[in-house]
Amino acid sequence: MNLQVSGHHLEITPALRDYVTGKLERITRHFDNVIDVNVILSVEKLKQKAEVTVHLAGKDVYVETVDEDLYAAVDGLVDKLERQVQKYKQKLQDHHRGSKIIDHIVVE
Repeated sequence: MNLQVSGHHLEITPALRDYVTGKLERITRHFDNVIDVNVILSVEKLKQKAEVTVHLAGKDVYVETVDEDLYAAVDGLVDKLERQVQKYKQKLQDHHRGSKIIDHIVVE
């Protein structure tokens, strides 16, 4: 997994980078086919914004979250991203499961 963390009007500290990396490990536990992850953290007046684009095998997932605290924004971002990745994984499993059921049906 290639991880790129960048900041817009914000310097990415090692502590912030480690926090984001640690949180994104939850995503790789659910889905092994993560190719790229691009995280953009930005500050606009009183709003802290976190955006992520995850390139999965067959799909790109984009999520963004705005909060007053940057760490809270990252937490919300990871929660949203985890739901999206689980939804995509379930869709893939249901698709494959459906084809196996059709193969075993006997037509009389």
